[in-house]
Amino acid sequence: MRPLFQWRLAQRALELGKRTLIMGIVNVTPDSFSDGGKYLERDKAVEHAEKLIAEGADIVDVGGESTRPGAHVTGSEPGHETSSGKTVQSVVDVDQELRRVIPVISELKNKRPGIVISVDTHKADVARAAVQAGAEIVNDVSGSCWDPDMAPTVATLQCGLVLMHMRGRPDEWRTLAPPDDVVRLVNRQLKERAERVIGAGVARESIVLDPGFGFGKNFEQNYPLISHFGDLHEAGFPLLVGTSRKSFIGRTLRTSGKDLPPDERLFGTIATETALILKGAHIVRTHDVKASVESAKVADAILQAE
Repeated sequence: MRPLFQWRLAQRALELGKRTLIMGIVNVTPDSFSDGGKYLERDKAVEHAEKLIAEGADIVDVGGESTRPGAHVTGSEPGHETSSGKTVQSVVDVDQELRRVIPVISELKNKRPGIVISVDTHKADVARAAVQAGAEIVNDVSGSCWDPDMAPTVATLQCGLVLMHMRGRPDEWRTLAPPDDVVRLVNRQLKERAERVIGAGVARESIVLDPGFGFGKNFEQNYPLISHFGDLHEAGFPLLVGTSRKSFIGRTLRTSGKDLPPDERLFGTIATETALILKGAHIVRTHDVKASVESAKVADAILQAE
């Protein structure tokens, strides 16, 4: 049986471990790799979120900036937009990201006051506004590494925090040298990032870790992370996974020399999610909520029979 936790959020605590929680993805972006542009308008995004809730999503994750492979999301060069006037630069500036996500979060919270909402952002200013609008979780793909204000902001907000592992930036992934041991690297760096944000005042009980499948890991490196996923429990935190429609699945299932496109990767996605639940994942982040809910119920039944 996987470890049990109480995940402390801004307004409540979620029990993790007795069953797998499902986080449904709402991309309010024009360029996300799988569904970019479908839900850029507020009403369409809220409608999609309500569909995911009806299918069984426990958490709705709203994001306003794509971190697809090749995206330029951050850098240290002068002349770019910054969060809090500090070191993070982005093609999507703070104001634009706020215009995308805050109306969706506010309207969704108004229509579904009981739903748990997460904001997918690496900017402290966006995190603060989103929590004020009703979000209870900040899902930071940078592991709180890109905006120096993120950790103290989350500490002040007392919300949940997902720290994801990413190697480099999306526009650098194709040129990154492979690590000697990807599992050891991810485990070590996630521990370091968790301890750093705890040192900045974030409560340990508020933190969930995500190994970041596909984020700076090439095709060969994702499968060892799945196979040895249980090693990540050594850090002592709940674990979230997101393999939904990822490119390494499309590569594995390629036909006639071509990778399967994102909308044809459902069965491969479910295979990886099920394997990860059986190895102890607490939360699954996915585009395809209904299928993930059903597969998680079966995987949970297997765990409970141990």
